[in-house]
Amino acid sequence: MPDMPDDSADLDLRLVRYFTVVAEHRHFGRAAATLHLAQPSLSRQIRRLEQQLDARLLDRTPQGAELTEAGAVFLPCAKALLRSAAQAAAQTRAAARPTRLTVGYTTGLIITPAVRALRRRHPDADVHTLHLSWNEPRDALLDHRADVVVARLPFTTDQLRVTVLYDEPRLLLVPVDHRLVGKESVTLDDIADEPTPRLRDTAWNTYWRIDPRPDGRRAPDGPLAQTMEDKLEFVAAGDAVAVVPAGAVATHSRPDLTTIPLEGVEPGHVVLATRADDHSRLVTAFRAAAQAHLTGPTQP
Repeated sequence: MPDMPDDSADLDLRLVRYFTVVAEHRHFGRAAATLHLAQPSLSRQIRRLEQQLDARLLDRTPQGAELTEAGAVFLPCAKALLRSAAQAAAQTRAAARPTRLTVGYTTGLIITPAVRALRRRHPDADVHTLHLSWNEPRDALLDHRADVVVARLPFTTDQLRVTVLYDEPRLLLVPVDHRLVGKESVTLDDIADEPTPRLRDTAWNTYWRIDPRPDGRRAPDGPLAQTMEDKLEFVAAGDAVAVVPAGAVATHSRPDLTTIPLEGVEPGHVVLATRADDHSRLVTAFRAAAQAHLTGPTQP
């Protein structure tokens, strides 16, 4: 019996990645901006992938794009395929360059003191830094794009080793003309009826919207934010208020926004995350450097 043709050999990983970005954003325009592509070009690339698979993956809607039934089946497979390819490439590079370390970090977190300490202690090391979006820490580690990540909880931590570095207060972000501006501090009772922006990530919604509230009430729904920049714009426009980490305030400073201390709310946690099975000397050394030098937003 003749061998059957291997259709997987024709699957272009670049097109697979384009599809996952559109699926994440649920919008061709925003996905094209993320990928630095023209929207018509991205649409053509997605059609090419659909032709390769002989299946429609996405339906355009007035709000953007939605996965078809076939697209919903393909999405986890696509992510696994991209992760497997990234791991293969990263593990090969690591074997060829065992002294390389990539340190990931998310917005508003300062990692410079630990990076400098590692370079002083291991001058032979090739240490790189990589900025990550708020929802990328776990994927970046498992894809081997980063070897260690400094980020804020919450995120899924299975297959990871997580070390808490420090806590930081959570603040209320409001427009400068908000009724609560001028108060020394506020509580959740003060914003019981204030809408807060939503994100697609369930864990982040629960934690940063404090939903449900301690008394069991649900946080009032605000507009859906695709990005952190969307959240800032909604707050500045007076459409919502937001709970934010203290360490991110300077990064997100805008003249039309201000913060107020939020009382009665547990602080957030800044952590160091690594792959659970990675015990390399540089990962171990960076963990020690991070615990010694990354102690809070007031660090020098």
